[in-house]
Parts: sequence; structure tokens; C-alpha cells
Amino acid sequence: MSDPSKTYKQVAEDLGINRATLPQWVLDARAGGTAPAGPATAGTPARRSRSVPDVASPDVLEQENQQLRARVRELETERDILRRAAKYFAGETNW
Repeated sequence: MSDPSKTYKQVAEDLGINRATLPQWVLDARAGGTAPAGPATAGTPARRSRSVPDVASPDVLEQENQQLRARVRELETERDILRRAAKYFAGETNW
């Protein structure tokens, strides 16, 4: 709800953010940037909007998917090795 009679300080208190943050968000928004939304980002500076890059070609996406799948296989192999090692050393401990 918009209330022109409220000050930055009052609005900032309502939002649960630092009172210096709100005017900065307003300035950034007026300059074409985007302000973070809500108290989850309280105290963080507003970020400038960045242009979204065009979607890559299907060939590039397929190549990236192949690389990611190979990385997943590698990580799964490492995880399995660590699991087996943990079981081995756990069974070896007879204190």
C-alpha cells in the first residue's frame, strides 16, 4: 500500500530494513536498477539489472549437458569409493 505521508524511516521500519537502505533502493530503481525485495536482503545494496544473455544454441547446450553428466558420474564414483573406505575402516576399528 502506498502512503505518501510516510517517511523513509517509517517505511524502512515497516519493512524491517535499515533506514539508509530504502533511499538507496529508491535511487537505484529510479536510475534503472532493481532493488532487492523484502527483509531477506536487508542491508544489502541494490543490484543493477543485467541483461539476460540469449539462450545458447542446442549444440552448445548438448555439449554442456554431456560435460555435466560426465562430472556427475565422476562425483558418484568418488562418493562410492569414500563410502566403501568408510565401511572398511569402520569394520577395522575394534577398540
